[in-house]
Amino acid sequence: MNILGISAYYHDSAAALVRDGEIIAAAQEERFTRKKHDSSFPEHAIQYCLKEGGIKDNLDTVVFYDKPILKFHRILQTHLSIAPKGLRSFVMTVPVWMKRKLWIPYEIEKYLHKFQVKMPPDLFFIKHHQSHASSAFFPSPFQKAAILTLDGVGEWSTSAIGTGSGNRISILKDIQFPHSIGLLYSAFTYFTGFKVNSGEYKLMGLAPYGEPVYEQKILDHLIDLKADGSFRMNMDYFGYLDKLVMTNGRFHKLFDGPPRKPETEITQREMNIARSIQAVTEEIVLRMARYTKKITGEKSLCLAGGVALNCVANGRILRENIFDGLWIQPAAGDAGGALGAALFAWHQIYNNPRQANNKDDAMSGSLLGPQFDDESIEAFIKKQGAVGEKLSKSNWAPALAKHVADGNVLGLFSGRMEFGPRALGGRSILGDPRSTKMQSIMNLKIKFRESFRPFAPTCLEEKVSDYFELDRPSPYMLIVAPVKKERCILHNNSQSQQFRDRIHQARSDIPAITHVDYTARIQTINRKIHPRYYDLIKAFEKITGYGVLINTSFNVRGEPIVCTPEDAYRCFMRTEMDYLVMGSYLFDKKAQPPWHEKAGWRKDLILD
Repeated sequence: MNILGISAYYHDSAAALVRDGEIIAAAQEERFTRKKHDSSFPEHAIQYCLKEGGIKDNLDTVVFYDKPILKFHRILQTHLSIAPKGLRSFVMTVPVWMKRKLWIPYEIEKYLHKFQVKMPPDLFFIKHHQSHASSAFFPSPFQKAAILTLDGVGEWSTSAIGTGSGNRISILKDIQFPHSIGLLYSAFTYFTGFKVNSGEYKLMGLAPYGEPVYEQKILDHLIDLKADGSFRMNMDYFGYLDKLVMTNGRFHKLFDGPPRKPETEITQREMNIARSIQAVTEEIVLRMARYTKKITGEKSLCLAGGVALNCVANGRILRENIFDGLWIQPAAGDAGGALGAALFAWHQIYNNPRQANNKDDAMSGSLLGPQFDDESIEAFIKKQGAVGEKLSKSNWAPALAKHVADGNVLGLFSGRMEFGPRALGGRSILGDPRSTKMQSIMNLKIKFRESFRPFAPTCLEEKVSDYFELDRPSPYMLIVAPVKKERCILHNNSQSQQFRDRIHQARSDIPAITHVDYTARIQTINRKIHPRYYDLIKAFEKITGYGVLINTSFNVRGEPIVCTPEDAYRCFMRTEMDYLVMGSYLFDKKAQPPWHEKAGWRKDLILD
């Protein structure tokens, strides 16, 4: 049975194909359209999934990741409850729903017809947090587990607690709109000058530079937080009900002035605000996790929803030993809802069995997107006029490891593209973590982004405890853990120091991936899931003694992760990357023909 899951019309639209319970393909629309966080109907992602699965007249079911009518009801009821305020928002919102968002069955049938695929007899719409819960539990390694989903808002639910057992999930409790941990965090994302539904991870990365001086203000004025993690927000301070912004004048007065304007200097106020809301968020998540443990009695926890991408909070759950096992859906946001919807249909609607061995998940390393063989890359080289050297299988990893060990920055385009927001070795930019200069080089000359933003390591799975305070795999870069104390170089991180000086301090013997608070967002790698990437890091270890590399996503700021050889080569030539490898082919920047492109191309990108 072939089941197509779809998410669309909020952010990170995506499609996923499940065949007889196996995940065949999954991808976000942004990777094909080159529009970051693209929310449009995922035409190209659907086309890819159908092609990857060889679907013609054998599509059995389509499942959409939420219930549009219920969501529309929430929007109408919200506007009616605050009328006459919010008229402008109402006038902008309702026509979009009437013209497009309430016509999803027609959209699905239209695009399937375009791809010469017959509309299947079964079309289902499931609740948003059911999709998240399904994406969290069904691909997990666990036969039984508690489930916690945390995001902005679905139809009405903003967070939910549930359980999974065998081939069934159930939702036990929820928190409903407008009270939302995701929207609370996004309000501070907006206030500190970052883009909502995009820049939340910047807020998380900025937090260690500040102190939680506003934490009590948040708890006293903005939310009423209960012991079980439930809470109510004081809507007098927020603008998302009746305006087109997240915060209002009362909020601004409480936090010492107006919001920071995007792209302006970051001050100590923003650092302290970031630290404060991160501390509150962690406290909410920890209380929810403890309460989830209490009412379910389960030993393992599965997480999904956009807030599950807060890897600092995830690390806290681990260190507090609330659960023995923890698994987080790598595409935790709305993109993963497409996959959860498809898996819900297979297991819960059609009642098909599920196998779980309490060790291996079903995500295949989240390497579920398009791939390009050497023949395709050769065709690209000929068309582009690029100059590439074909490496032998035996020399591939040693040659690349040597370039990285020599201080070069390498673009890695290898195998299938990742599903979810993290680059995991399929579409990555790699560097030497031992370098004291590499963080600044990669931020400013490669990624064109703010210098404070940390880089993550990929570490050999069997060596992770040699470098970090972590006793288990972290294959999807969704857990933050401390660097081993014996590797750290301690500094007095005083706020009186210049921001730039604090950024450039070497804090360990792997300084390029050690954040200001002596932590790192870790990806572990084993040879079973990604043999080529594993061999590269193993070769780097042979040269340097370090089984760890910098791994950041293959893109520049404001651009989605690259998908095709054309995308990868363009990004390579636009930046100061030294080498690019695509499949078996190695490209030296110095050997390439002159690159011609219109001036000001970066202005075409929508900054995150």
